[in-house]
This record gives sequence, C-alpha cells and structure tokens, in this order.
Amino acid sequence: MTAWIDTHCHLDAPEFDADRCVVRSQAAALGVAHCVIPAVERSNWDTVRLLAHQHGDSYALGVHPLYTGRAEVGDVDFLAQVLQQHHADPRLVAIGEIGLDYFVPGLDPERQEWFYRAQLQLARRFDLPVILHVRRSADRLLKGLRDLPVQGGIAHAFNGSLQQARAFIALGFKLGFGGAVTYDRALQLRRLAAELPVEALVMETDAPDIPPHWLYATAAQREQGLPQGRNTPAELPRIAAVVAQLRGQSLQAWAESTTANAMAALPRLKGLI
Repeated sequence: MTAWIDTHCHLDAPEFDADRCVVRSQAAALGVAHCVIPAVERSNWDTVRLLAHQHGDSYALGVHPLYTGRAEVGDVDFLAQVLQQHHADPRLVAIGEIGLDYFVPGLDPERQEWFYRAQLQLARRFDLPVILHVRRSADRLLKGLRDLPVQGGIAHAFNGSLQQARAFIALGFKLGFGGAVTYDRALQLRRLAAELPVEALVMETDAPDIPPHWLYATAAQREQGLPQGRNTPAELPRIAAVVAQLRGQSLQAWAESTTANAMAALPRLKGLI
C-alpha cells in the first residue's frame, strides 16, 4: 500500500472528541502512516504530546498566531522549559504551529510579531525546525526568518506567490499543500502545485479544517441545514492524488517524494517511520 505522511493534522481538536481513535485508524487503513500534530497554545501542549505517543505519531509545540491574544508573555518562558524537558523525545519534531495571520480581524500585529520572533529564538536555541502558519503574511514571515535563521521546516497551507514560494524554499522550507488545492478555481495554487520543484512540497490535511472540495458545503447549503464537512487525515491520499495528477506523476512516486520531503523538513521523522 502507498504510505503517506500528513504533515499537519490537529488530531486533538474537539471535532474529534467523539471518535478520535476511529479517525486515526481509518486514516492508517488508507495508508496514512504518520501524522504530525501541531499545538496551538499552552493548554494543549501535553495533549498533543500524549496523542502522538498514543498513536505512534509526532508533535510540535508552540503558540499559534490566532491564540496570541489570550496567550501570556510568560508562555514563551514556559515553552522553553517544556522544550528542555522533552527535547530528547524523538516524537518532538518541531516548534509549531507559529507564525503570523493578517487575515483574521482583531489580532494585534505587534503582539503576533513578538510571539513569532520569540519562538524563532527558541527554534534556534533548541535546534528544531518550525511549522509556520502563513496567511496574508508571507513577506513578514520571510523577514523574520532572514533576521533569525532557523534550520528550516514547513510553510503550512501555503497560498502565496511563486516569488514567495521560492523565497521559502531558498531558506530551507518545504511548502504544505492540502485541501485547498482540490478546488478548480484555485488556479494559482494548482499552478504552484504542478510546477514547483518536486523536492519542495509536502502533503497535509490541516484536519479538521480546510476540507477538500468534496466535503465543502457552500453558505447556501449550510443555510439549508447541510453541515460543513469535517476534514480528517483519511482524506490525505485523495488530496495527494489531485496533486499527483496535476504533476503527471504516479501516486506511488508522489508518496515516495513527499515522504522524503517531510523527513528532510522535519529530520526527526527519519527515526520514526
């Protein structure tokens, strides 16, 4: 069976509380051999670590930009303590999910920037890659990476320009592609998925978010009572098949390439898979 790595899956999300083990088993049955579970705030650092150990997956620790409004400055110091405590844990593969979000209203850009840069400093201190949240913020993220170089990582749910893609790649990053690439109208994203170097891409779901087109319910459908489809790691092979088709590659070749890319982006994966 073709084996896949889901490089971004929020398996701890409340959407999975009723059937989390079933969700993970279904994904495994479809060839999703490994999931990377990123944290979003201090309250779920232990949760993602324990989940990763329970399911044979891996995890990242950090403060997500959407949570910086309620995070405390002291959380960064506590994160340093947690990273020190678990640094030898082979399932701790990155600092994340960190970054900047200039799409959601009401977030303080300066506060986001402070947490982003403070966590880049931790990535440097503990020699770990980072998993980046990139939403209308690619240029500012790149500036931070040039000011505070890290060993690389993944620009999650990438949806920027070709120039920005090349800039992340030049800094040692892989670009995460997921459900958004399955929409016919996502012309720029699909063009990038088809044309970027084979060594630049990794696959992800961002489950339970960013559902592929076959799970998406429009606003009109939701008004009629149809619920929004829940994304799960089991969708990864089908999402990956869309990208493989765009690139004119076999599914097996694409699985092998993206697995190798994930291991290059998050080197500790090599000892787990």
